[in-house]
Amino acid sequence: MDRRSKHLSSEERGVIFAEHSRGSSQQSIGRLLGRPASTICRELARGRQGDGSYCPTAARRVYDARRTRCRRRRRLVEGGATYQFVHDHLVHRRWSPEQIAQRLRVMKPDDPSARVSHETIYAAIYAQPRGGLKAAMIEALRQAKPARGRRRTTLAGSSIVPESLRIIYRPEEIEARLVPGHWEGDLIKGAFNRSSVGTLVERKTRFVVLCKMNGNGAEAVLDSFTRQMKRLPAALRKSMTYDRGSEMACHPELARRLKIDIWFCDPHAPWQRGSNENTNGLLRQFMPKGTNLDDASQTWLNDVAALLNNVTIRREPRSGGLDAGFGGGPVPREQFRQARDGHVGDAGDDVGEPCLRVDAVELGGADQRIHDRGALSAAL
Repeated sequence: MDRRSKHLSSEERGVIFAEHSRGSSQQSIGRLLGRPASTICRELARGRQGDGSYCPTAARRVYDARRTRCRRRRRLVEGGATYQFVHDHLVHRRWSPEQIAQRLRVMKPDDPSARVSHETIYAAIYAQPRGGLKAAMIEALRQAKPARGRRRTTLAGSSIVPESLRIIYRPEEIEARLVPGHWEGDLIKGAFNRSSVGTLVERKTRFVVLCKMNGNGAEAVLDSFTRQMKRLPAALRKSMTYDRGSEMACHPELARRLKIDIWFCDPHAPWQRGSNENTNGLLRQFMPKGTNLDDASQTWLNDVAALLNNVTIRREPRSGGLDAGFGGGPVPREQFRQARDGHVGDAGDDVGEPCLRVDAVELGGADQRIHDRGALSAAL
């Protein structure tokens, strides 16, 4: 085995000590261990004592000290200015690590040492020792996971998807987000997976619709999605992209009721519904995991959706996602209102029911009822 790229182990230091005590040469010790003679020479120098003997313990201490000095210095050190900025914006202002990293890039464009990536922020959060500080920082994250890692995956629901409805057969105009009316759907689960809220996001405008659920099964999804989407103009409900969850077992009836095409993502491919996944992350600020979502009324859900639909969104080629807090981008409410107004009066429209908070007057009332995450969570 080639050991030239490996560091010396404690066992090898023991061999060096024994052979050096017997007067063996550096070349013979190197041949015995499969190491270059120069490696043995440097090791003997590290552990050399005043009388010329070799001490493996002293050599290991010198080795450890030098390894510590050569490590990359951490940028987020508790007590530092950058750490305090990250902590305050994460815990008190509820910014995401990606928002904080982008703000630091804007504030310190010429000082790389004062900037950190969002991955560095995540690593610093989860590297914290157990205690109140770590719990507060993890709780401030939108998904509040106790540890980072892969999600548990199952094959549930794969048998309900016909080959012809796989996402690979979805028209190109949906993939390119050329026209409004194409939606992505999912469920947000509550405590012990016993309650849920349906989430729908329009792919082009990023407009959000939330659905009150009476249960978690396929019948509940059928009823709630039908109720909310029936209130959209027919021209703005062209297709829906969903995952392979068993709650979509009634997808043929849903497609018939809404006269809509339904496409299914590949297994374990949440990025194929990226807008919906990112929106679900934002919604977790208002509906934390472990909450009983049966207590959320449709009026309250409409207020939460109105809050998201009234903020600017950021779109980047790197992620194509949605995140609040950056000015200058489009507002979903305005874009969806323009699309809706262009289709009002189309045959088959159900425009008599004001279920969607698109008008500014309605949004004003929603803003008065919703102030921060604490007030929203208290409503549940």
